[in-house]
Amino acid sequence: MIPASFDYSRPSSLDEALAVLGDAGEEAKVLAGGQSLLPLLRLRLAYPTTLVDVGRVAELRGIADHADHVFIGAMTTHHEVIRSPVVNEHCPLVALATATVADPAVRHRGTFGGSLAHADPAGDLPSVALALDMDLVARSSLGDRIIPAAEFFVDYLEPALEPGEILVGARVPKLGPGWGFHYEKFHRTAQAWATVGVAAAVRRSNGTVEEARVALTNMGPTPVRAVTVEAAVRGVAADRNGSLREAAEQAAEGADPPGDLHAQPDYRAHLARVLTHRALLAACAV
Repeated sequence: MIPASFDYSRPSSLDEALAVLGDAGEEAKVLAGGQSLLPLLRLRLAYPTTLVDVGRVAELRGIADHADHVFIGAMTTHHEVIRSPVVNEHCPLVALATATVADPAVRHRGTFGGSLAHADPAGDLPSVALALDMDLVARSSLGDRIIPAAEFFVDYLEPALEPGEILVGARVPKLGPGWGFHYEKFHRTAQAWATVGVAAAVRRSNGTVEEARVALTNMGPTPVRAVTVEAAVRGVAADRNGSLREAAEQAAEGADPPGDLHAQPDYRAHLARVLTHRALLAACAV
């Protein structure tokens, strides 16, 4: 289909982009890699009055290593994230999950910040942001606003960005030694959205789980933190003797899995339990 008509702007600086957004009002949309937004425009599921293409804004690209976190710019492509030595060393869960996004063509065009700002609960990176307690950095003409990942995903395709704000990047905490990570995903084809996915981070000590963070993909209108699993797995043996499986059986508690042509809610709940067990085992390296 053909998108509805809109004004198009291609600024070359962040200040210029913010100025255009400020003038355009609430119905403006930011275009990053376009891998999620363009299909919505073609299907007329989105009707922006103005499209602000930030593809030439160099300030939004790049990965920086800071003392306690890694900053990933919003326009950094998935391919760049996957290949980054800094990301792989300090926040490998981001690289693991990003490597499962769609296919190589999409990963070369799609962007880290675009995936987060799109706020699709079937996307892989929102659940990773939730599991790692990322801080999302939004900028407007008033300055920067730091939004914790737990507050960023408001509803289906609805991020906590105000009119006139642009997501400039994310601060990914360095969790340090003792942590293991894994992203487990079930999808119909390599290009398809996740039917269900599980992002897991586990800190072990002397063969025991000291702390765990688990977040679910496509188990509700937003990514879901599996807090019941996190509580149940704390203090259990990090082995294959059954404790991790018992904790994983609680993965669907508090979730609201959708039903569609590809999976009904009960099937998604079953997948969440199975995939959470697999993710915990892999994160514990057992």
